[in-house]
Parts: sequence; structure tokens; C-alpha cells
Amino acid sequence: MIGKAMQGAMNEQINKELFSAYLYLSMAAYFEDKNLTGFANWMRMQAGEEREHAMKFFDFIVETGGRVMLKGIDAPKTDWSSSLEVAQEVAAHEAKVTASIYALYELALQEKDYPAQVMLQWFIGEQVEEEKNAAEIVANLKLIEERGTAVLMLDKQLAKRKAE
Repeated sequence: MIGKAMQGAMNEQINKELFSAYLYLSMAAYFEDKNLTGFANWMRMQAGEEREHAMKFFDFIVETGGRVMLKGIDAPKTDWSSSLEVAQEVAAHEAKVTASIYALYELALQEKDYPAQVMLQWFIGEQVEEEKNAAEIVANLKLIEERGTAVLMLDKQLAKRKAE
């Protein structure tokens, strides 16, 4: 049975994951408007992953006898000055999500919630990948300094990402 503190914290995490999905959809819309459909594809895939993450928490709460309590999702930002700014925001956002996952893990340790510890191990590994991917895109965009042809090449690369 999930404890009240863990249930509350995981409900908060569901909200954070759904906000992430909403933010990434907003970024996809920004890229669609700029005719960077590969970047938009990458952000759509990210949004889908974030929805899946929210559902992992949702299912865990339900499976451990808790109650999911959904909250309102804040409106995301809708405009950026460049592709680099978007990528930097993704990197910063993923770092915040990582910190939130770590806090959940610390709570699971304090509460001696072993099932939550096991489940959160997956998220810890996932966040390593998320931060790495975002950092690589930031680094690539910094290297090409937003030159149009190089951005188009990166856009084509990002378009190849498929849902797993």
C-alpha cells in the first residue's frame, strides 16, 4: 500500500510529466510554424514519452492501492527566439525533472517504500538519457550557430526519430 506522502508526491509528478508533454507540444507547434518539421517530430516524440511517464506514475499509484488526484496543467510558453533557445529550455527543463525524480527517490528511501524505489530506478536511468539527448542538441546547435543549412541538416536527422 502506497503511503500518503508518496501518493501525494507521485500525484505532483504526474502533473509535472503532463506539463512537460504540454510544453513539448508547444515547442513542436513553434517548430511547425518555422517549417522545421524534423524538430517538430522530435518534440512530438518527447511529448509522447512524457505522457507515457505520467501514465507510469498513474498506474503505479493505482496498482499500489492509492488514488490518483489530477490537477490543472499550467499553460506553457509558446514562443522562442531560436531553435537554440528551445533546446536550451528543454535541457534546463529535463534537469528540473531529474531533480524531481531524485526527490521522489529520496522520499521512497525515507518511507522504506521498496516498490517505489524499484519503479523510480527506471526513471533515474531514463533521465540520464533525456538530459544527454537534450545536451547533444544544444551542443550541435551551438556548433552550427543557427546557420540555415546546418539547421536543415539537423532537422532531417531529428525527423528520423520514431516512437519506440
